[in-house]
Amino acid sequence: MLDERKTAILSAVVHEYITTAQPVGSSHIANASGVGVSSATVRNEMAVLEQEGYLVQPHTSAGRIPTDKGYRFFVDHLAAPGRADEAMARQVGAFFEAAHGRLEEMLHQTSDLLTHLTHNAAVVLGPRAEAATIRSAQIVRLSANSATVVLVFGNGNVENEVIVVDEETPDTALAAASAHLAATLTGRTLASAGSPSPTGDEATDAVCAAAIGAMQAVSTDAHVYVGGASTVADSFDAVDVVRQVLHTLEQQFVVVSLVRDIVDRGMSVAIGVEHGVEPLSVCSVVVAPVVVDGEHLGSVGVLGPTRMNYPQALATVDMVSERLGRRLGES
Repeated sequence: MLDERKTAILSAVVHEYITTAQPVGSSHIANASGVGVSSATVRNEMAVLEQEGYLVQPHTSAGRIPTDKGYRFFVDHLAAPGRADEAMARQVGAFFEAAHGRLEEMLHQTSDLLTHLTHNAAVVLGPRAEAATIRSAQIVRLSANSATVVLVFGNGNVENEVIVVDEETPDTALAAASAHLAATLTGRTLASAGSPSPTGDEATDAVCAAAIGAMQAVSTDAHVYVGGASTVADSFDAVDVVRQVLHTLEQQFVVVSLVRDIVDRGMSVAIGVEHGVEPLSVCSVVVAPVVVDGEHLGSVGVLGPTRMNYPQALATVDMVSERLGRRLGES
């Protein structure tokens, strides 16, 4: 554990580096609020903090910058989640009060909202379709040998999947299958649907089985929305770093696994190598679960450089996750 003086100096360095993105010198820290010692004393203490792994000197003549260990100490001991200011609270409240329509659109707009508020990339994982109650089901023929299955869920989500049908299947069988699915699925979840009950008509039952199979196959997919990737790219100067960050954010499976792993570990902040995704080792992730009636249905988070404004990011992510959960619960 750091003593009071080193803690104050480390805190001042982190705050200054978050603001300027430039190495911080001892003379500047000596004048910072809460430090109150000479620049020579600060220089000596910063040298000790460097030896202990909290700071690093990128160049011989430069000041120092925080390491991942330094940020971790800051987050754990100094950066309790700030309170969102009234203007932000009003903006978030107005957004969710006006959020209606399809779930996918709301989640996409939520990622844009997080990016706007934090100036970082935003990740929103929505609830899986298998957990939501089905409001309506329909099968529509597209061609002689294909049809689309459309399910509308109580949370506003709409899923559709194309299935193959026999060319000999009459339209009456498709209509009967559509009516049968609507009768048997409405008010239930895909997870509890199981195999469709037989109707006694071979063609109708074949269509129903194909429809249920197709929808259950996609129902476990996560709805993931990543916004503001270009924003986080602007945080780095090296072209190769920007390239690997953007490439990783484009890989949906990696992003979903990253967020779920952090939440499953009970963490709200993963700094640098802590999250285990090597191409994003220059980044930190702040996440919060979206909870509806005690059930974890999704997650929201922001991803940015390790010098991100942690107190602001924590407060914003917490507020948005709480309001999103409330909005989903109202659905």
